[in-house]
Amino acid sequence: MSRKARTGTLYTDHNRATLISGGRGYFDQLEALIDRAETSLQLQTYIYEEDESGVRIAQALKRAARRGVKIYILLDGYASQGLSGKFIRELKDAGIHFDFFEPLFRSRDFYFGRRLHYKVVVADAKCCLVGGRNIGNRYNDMPGAPAWLDWAVYAEGEVAAGLYNVCVKQWNQHCEAGEEQALITNSPYVPDDECQIRIRINDWVNRKTEVLQSYMQMFGTASSEIIVMTSYFWPGRKLVRKMAKAAARGVKIKMVLAAVSDIALAKYAERYMYRWLFRKNIEIYEYDKQVLHGKIAVCDSKWATIGSYNVSNISAYASVELNLDIMNPAFAANTRGQLMAIIENDCELVTKDKYAQRYGFLSRIFQQAAFILLNVIFFVFTFYFRRAKKTKRT
Repeated sequence: MSRKARTGTLYTDHNRATLISGGRGYFDQLEALIDRAETSLQLQTYIYEEDESGVRIAQALKRAARRGVKIYILLDGYASQGLSGKFIRELKDAGIHFDFFEPLFRSRDFYFGRRLHYKVVVADAKCCLVGGRNIGNRYNDMPGAPAWLDWAVYAEGEVAAGLYNVCVKQWNQHCEAGEEQALITNSPYVPDDECQIRIRINDWVNRKTEVLQSYMQMFGTASSEIIVMTSYFWPGRKLVRKMAKAAARGVKIKMVLAAVSDIALAKYAERYMYRWLFRKNIEIYEYDKQVLHGKIAVCDSKWATIGSYNVSNISAYASVELNLDIMNPAFAANTRGQLMAIIENDCELVTKDKYAQRYGFLSRIFQQAAFILLNVIFFVFTFYFRRAKKTKRT
């Protein structure tokens, strides 16, 4: 494995990849991955909830630890702060290494919005799960309560070794002294299958904008079609310009967005963007069957990007995000087929006329105000505070 391959800047060739859409399918795959682990397991995620789904996965982790598997869990210090001391203590007592990413009141370098948002599990540096699902009932199919719509990729091969090193580096930055792990230099498992996958990390504070660059590349090089599903749509100016140029040269762009958001201000601001999308002849589909939590895009039925990254300024310039880019026509065609089925069966096409009928003058004014307010808040609590911290240090 070359240096560039280890850092995820190049595609690795020898992998297998399977798209996972349902909550039950994801949690079944996650538990099976843990149960098959032989030597090591890395789990890093944004939200871990102490409910039925969280307990189920914790039991699997403890079983693995009893088999001698070395387990390292890193959770976001804000989103997972609700875990009880008893729950964490039982994990540690089972021999599991556990820590938080930047606890709010104990971090030396706290930066507003910079949270560990990605969701990654790696077993034995051979197989992995990457996507947008956290660990909790909302992301699982529970009796009478279907999971939020989201996606993941189960992969085996060279990409898993690269992700192992990504997790080790992140762990070593936040763990207690003496709990550091060593990187690996070779892939322990290389399948005969050929599926190109690259790891993409976004961590603007540390000058990584790889997922953003993937979307820039997608809109910059597409020849026929792009389908994007994102739970929050609030792109920056650079990506907006790329989208406009793609639409102008005839690329058909379909945006699958949430009908209802868990953050009302964000949805009002997003609908202000609809007017721009209409002008560029970009199609808008609102999904209203369940909560839309997915972050996925496919380009020209050739390649796809899947992970934790929303097409928004928060993902681009605040959170720590991770996607997989998969360059494989069969995988991309399957992904496109599943997205098109959702568009046709579970979405409403929002046209300019429907928008005008649904949102009157006052609603449109409020949407614009929400858009302006969201941008002001974001600027003050990210760019401005970051500059202030730099000045204070120097």
